Amino acid sequence: QVRLTESGGRSVQAGDSLRLSCVASGRTFGTWGWFRQAPGKEREFVATVSWSGSVKEYADSVKGRFIIGRDYAANSQYLQMNSLKSEDTAVYYCAASRQTGIGVQAEVYDYWGQGTQVTVAS
Repeated sequence: QVRLTESGGRSVQAGDSLRLSCVASGRTFGTWGWFRQAPGKEREFVATVSWSGSVKEYADSVKGRFIIGRDYAANSQYLQMNSLKSEDTAVYYCAASRQTGIGVQAEVYDYWGQGTQVTVAS
């Protein structure tokens, strides 16, 4: 049984940092990604990392503030979120794919977590 589990979401103040984690069970993956969905908005791409862990891509809205990475031994990925602002408030979803590139489109992902809430108060 394949499952992705996110953790780390909580309420913080603008300017704070937060680290989200996602652990996979039942399978290993090539491509990892993070998406988010704010109230009243559609799900949007946040960040992705390839099988090598060295090829990364970020949404323009988070470049320079967020860092994505992966831990092969733990079969997990993380999203380090710095300089958080109110616009970052959303439910963040972990995603994984069998492909070995990067994935900025939701349809390339095979598995999704249930989401973790991040609330940034100003």
